[in-house]
Amino acid sequence: MNLDAVVIAVLVAAALAVALGAALGWAAARIEPDASALVERIDALLPQTQCGQCLFPGCRPYAVAIASGAADIDRCPPGGEVTVRALAALLDRAPRPLDPAFGMPKSAQVAWIDESRCIGCARCLPACPVDAIVGAPRLMHTVITAQCTGCELCLPPCPVDCIELRPAPAVSRHQRRPCAA
Repeated sequence: MNLDAVVIAVLVAAALAVALGAALGWAAARIEPDASALVERIDALLPQTQCGQCLFPGCRPYAVAIASGAADIDRCPPGGEVTVRALAALLDRAPRPLDPAFGMPKSAQVAWIDESRCIGCARCLPACPVDAIVGAPRLMHTVITAQCTGCELCLPPCPVDCIELRPAPAVSRHQRRPCAA
């Protein structure tokens, strides 16, 4: 093999690489990104409290709104500044402060029912977005602490004010709260 043949082969390979790179760049600019994958990544960063403070009925609808540009990244008080920064990094946006119009961050909390005062009205059951409250009509209710996200949605429907929020127990790094869909 002579040197001219090697130089020609290298030039042809380089030209093919440039042409292929240009074709891939052109295609990437015209193909819609997978929106569902972006929604999944955004939703994974949200705290899964399903509290509705962002004015969406849960974390996944808020993730869809962020991905579509219908909502900004600063509406999640339970996630706080950490979540806003993580969303900004994911979406390649400038981080911004949490919007106080949607609430202020609080320490982790869970609902607790004073069973001696509970009348078993069952009004708290449908209010819980993660089914952390168990009980039946006319029987006392209780909260499954490991499932409770502290969203506060069970407080308003209780007619006897037997539900209160308490600091959440420490969760080991091997335990995770379940995500609600």
